[in-house]
Amino acid sequence: MASRPNMVAPICLVENNNEHLSVNQEALEILDQISQPVVVVAIAGLYRTGKSYLMNQLAGQNHGFPLGSTVQSQTKGIWMWCVPHPYKPDCTLVLLDTEGLGDVEKGDPKNDSWIFALAVLLCSSFVYNSLSTINHQALEQLHWVPVTVTELTELIRAKSSPTPDGVDDSIEFVSFFPDFIWTVRDFSLELELNGHPITEDEYLENALKLIPGMNHKAQISNLPRECIRHFFPRRKCFVFDRPTNDKKLLANIEKVADNQLDPNFKEETKNFCFYIFTQARTKTLREGIMITGKRLKTLVVTYVDAINNGAVPCLENAMTTLAQIENSRAFRRQPTTTVSRWPREHPAGAAGPAAACEREAIAIFMENSFKDNNQEFQKNLVEIIKDKQDKFLLQNEDASVKYCQDKLEQLSKSLMEDISAGIFSVPALHGNKERIEQDYWQVPRKGVKANEVLQRFLQSQAATENSILQGDKALTDEMKAMAAERAKKEAAEKEQELLRQKLQEQQQQMEAQMRSREENMLQLKEKLERERENILREQNMILEHKLKVQEDLLREGFKKKCEDMNAEISHLRNMIDSIQNDNSPFITKIMERLASEIDSIFCTSGKFFGNVLRSFGSLFKDK
Repeated sequence: MASRPNMVAPICLVENNNEHLSVNQEALEILDQISQPVVVVAIAGLYRTGKSYLMNQLAGQNHGFPLGSTVQSQTKGIWMWCVPHPYKPDCTLVLLDTEGLGDVEKGDPKNDSWIFALAVLLCSSFVYNSLSTINHQALEQLHWVPVTVTELTELIRAKSSPTPDGVDDSIEFVSFFPDFIWTVRDFSLELELNGHPITEDEYLENALKLIPGMNHKAQISNLPRECIRHFFPRRKCFVFDRPTNDKKLLANIEKVADNQLDPNFKEETKNFCFYIFTQARTKTLREGIMITGKRLKTLVVTYVDAINNGAVPCLENAMTTLAQIENSRAFRRQPTTTVSRWPREHPAGAAGPAAACEREAIAIFMENSFKDNNQEFQKNLVEIIKDKQDKFLLQNEDASVKYCQDKLEQLSKSLMEDISAGIFSVPALHGNKERIEQDYWQVPRKGVKANEVLQRFLQSQAATENSILQGDKALTDEMKAMAAERAKKEAAEKEQELLRQKLQEQQQQMEAQMRSREENMLQLKEKLERERENILREQNMILEHKLKVQEDLLREGFKKKCEDMNAEISHLRNMIDSIQNDNSPFITKIMERLASEIDSIFCTSGKFFGNVLRSFGSLFKDK
């Protein structure tokens, strides 16, 4: 299956008919073909502000996403264009162009909210596009048009259930929200503050400072500022000159020659694209779970289904759904290491290619699985590997038996012919048997059943040997009795040898099971420790961001808002302390549970091993 897209034009991903959102199956099939990690860039903003032009530039095209030249919004729902990433060959760039916000033709303004929320949930870089300046009016529009920026806690959930101490789960948004990029089009001001030049980023941060005062108007104006500052720790700003002052050219900008565009605008567009190509991150969920095209498909369907069912899209629920699909897929993936079929000299369960293959299979599962609660999928993997090993062992044994029997038949052909002709004596029979045994052990690559097949062959000759013994007139009765006793002893020794081999095979099988158990435990422990580190890193990142926001609020004179954050910060610190202090017992408990489950899977072999031991012991007791 292809891992890179081959799209010549964008396609509708989520269709919006003002009453219902629907996912385009053709678009899902495209995502399902992408096994690479994805860098997802979404753009939103008022309609007729040039959003689609920027997305076409990121795709390396002038055409693609429709560029409306009228007052009507051209893009309905969310359109998708998957293209090879120009700077990261191991990633795919997924561009999402959302319909223009604030379209007067919409029947339900709530649709703006869901489209905006979907864009935030699906992307790794979120571009908000507006005109002219980032001023009071622009921020009010940001509050009024998409609505969701100040109501994200009502439209997005991080967890399916509230936190035990009642802290709003929006505290977790920082861990999975995208980078926020504000693009200001047709910008005509000088980038100065108090008579000093400032950067575009400084311009944005200054615009996001809270307005002093406790009156209602100040509080309303501060809502979008607080939301952006609280939920989007990584922020960037780009300002653009007008593409051209010619209105006729502006109305059909996709057809305008490059030399007809304003040089500043071209340079600004180039800088914007370069930033996206080099700085936009791959899409990840909480705890560093990497999103591929296949996984993005699942997220789209899960979120849209939740919205259509009247629920709030929840990251935790989406991750659970994704985990069910991905974990099932993870233990079906085949390792690249191959184990040849018989003949091979490795006995049952011996370390070697089979062990290496199993180690790789477990590693593949560990790399691609997540949220495997109670290790259900890992237990399934153990069962599948055991089943495959059992089948492989049977195939090995059957092939070895057939091969060895054929070789013994060839080596003993002349002996059997002489016996049938009645021209053998007991001494001659013994000599030929020894010669056959010597020749047999010189045969290479006999496989795992070499000794057992030989012992069975020798046992099969006991009746023939006894018949020759009794008919040999050259022997006295005493000699015949001695020979019969020797034959009986040899038969008992052969039976012991067979039991020894059975015991050895079972010991090797149990050793293999112990290695399998230890390998599963070792790799699970390493995975749990990596996950713990990811969680700690994530929580520390959230805490660091919250402390910075708190510090900024205090510096700006908002002491009350600063104090209001203490509960969140205390909650984060408690979580970090809990993870750091309680980690060992937590991991130990999981490991003990998995060990018990693996032991139960292998218990049948353990019972058989006990039966072999009892049989072996009774043999010596009878002696």
